[in-house]
Amino acid sequence: MTHGNPRLELAGITKRYGDVVANDAIDLAVHAGEIHALLGENGAGKSTLSKIIYGVVRPDAGTLRWEGRAVEIASPGDARRLGIGMVFQHFSLFESLRVVDNIALGEDGPASGAALSASIRGISHAYGLPLDPSRYVHTMSVGERQRVEIVRCLLQSPKLLVMDEPTSVLTPQAVERLFATLRSLAAEGTAILYISHKLAEIRALCDRATILRDGRVTGECDPRAEDQASLARMMIGSDLPHPRHRAAIPGATMLAARALDLPAGDPFGTPLAGVDLDVRAGEIVGIAGISGNGQRELLAALSGERTTRADAVAIDGVGVGHLGIAARRRHGLAYVPEERQGRGAVPELSLADNTLLSASAQGLVRHGIVDRRATRARARDAIAAFRVKAAGPDALAETLSGGNLQKFILAREMQQSPKVLIAAQPTWGVDIGASAEIRQALVDLRDAGAAVLVVSEDLDELFEIADRIAVIARGRLSPAMPVTGTDPEAIGLAMAGEPGARAA
Repeated sequence: MTHGNPRLELAGITKRYGDVVANDAIDLAVHAGEIHALLGENGAGKSTLSKIIYGVVRPDAGTLRWEGRAVEIASPGDARRLGIGMVFQHFSLFESLRVVDNIALGEDGPASGAALSASIRGISHAYGLPLDPSRYVHTMSVGERQRVEIVRCLLQSPKLLVMDEPTSVLTPQAVERLFATLRSLAAEGTAILYISHKLAEIRALCDRATILRDGRVTGECDPRAEDQASLARMMIGSDLPHPRHRAAIPGATMLAARALDLPAGDPFGTPLAGVDLDVRAGEIVGIAGISGNGQRELLAALSGERTTRADAVAIDGVGVGHLGIAARRRHGLAYVPEERQGRGAVPELSLADNTLLSASAQGLVRHGIVDRRATRARARDAIAAFRVKAAGPDALAETLSGGNLQKFILAREMQQSPKVLIAAQPTWGVDIGASAEIRQALVDLRDAGAAVLVVSEDLDELFEIADRIAVIARGRLSPAMPVTGTDPEAIGLAMAGEPGARAA
């Protein structure tokens, strides 16, 4: 690690939004050649601070120094000219444009489409993040969009690289490759500010860590000298809970897919080929896979967003493959999609109205008239059950943090006492405290007799809560096997399609 003047130094950085103090007199220094972690729960102030560094937000008070010189970073363009690059957790992509067009918008000078496409292919191949530059963003999954953000940033060869939750798209092997790259960049003098909720990553990668809580710096440490429990206590002020997970007692098959074939929904999609799946009452089945291998198509086929032949999908023994979303919900299906805003919830609607969207058939609408009192009461119950930080049932969904909105969506679906719950990326971008609550809720629902299917790229999550795990690769699903019969390394190899992998 290089000593001397920090590459970036923050002194007394403060940012207020009305009565809320998002950043309160924050001091932070990141040196050339250092990989520095920024830790904190959702709402601790990490995102606001990173946006200030990248020029998206202006601070109300405080000083930024770049290589010892006071600077004002008034825009992302200013940040890029200094040599700051950022990988956003919440994507800043235009869905109607191609990958190459989105990346070109971040270039400060004219960029040749052919040359830029070649650069994108080269960088994405070098870092194990496959991208087609001509693909339209609206056809991409959450994980694939994250790849665009990472590659766009790496193309800038930044002096300071800010990375916000960059690894949810990657297999364990690809994570190791990315870490090797980051270590090489640091050895060459690049400063890296690394934001992640994965404490094992922080301990394996980072030289120092600064901890934020309620907008303030509460500590600094060498994460390599800490264990995960001590880091968690620094972040949340208490021990990290772990799901209480007794042995599964599976019952009858509640969700089944039989010889499920489904063509790709767009030119860049992945067709499903001969998918067989069983999820029984009282168990959690996890599906692992790298984004773009058919997860989007499988979720669409199981949820009813896309229909197929009747016997291709069954709920509690009844063929529902030809039925749409509402009809499958009446058969006992609940669904938590991977996109919180826009799919799981309508940002501009209140939590009460968002409750109504998926539970209108459960006594909230009688003879065409909405029972507003019952709807608000149900939303209030969901807020209380999952300790959602919200002003109440009339709060707009867009005012909630990502973790709190995710908890609300899950509570809304679980209130319906479903026979089957499908959850896609249930803790993506959610802090460790909220993740623990969500995972415990999924285990509790399993223990209540529901069949739970979790589609996730977080192998730690799947091994923590799942009873059986299957792998989806190139539109084909491996047989689900007990978690006791495999390990993350084998699953990671199967996700990457490695021959001889032991996960299937």
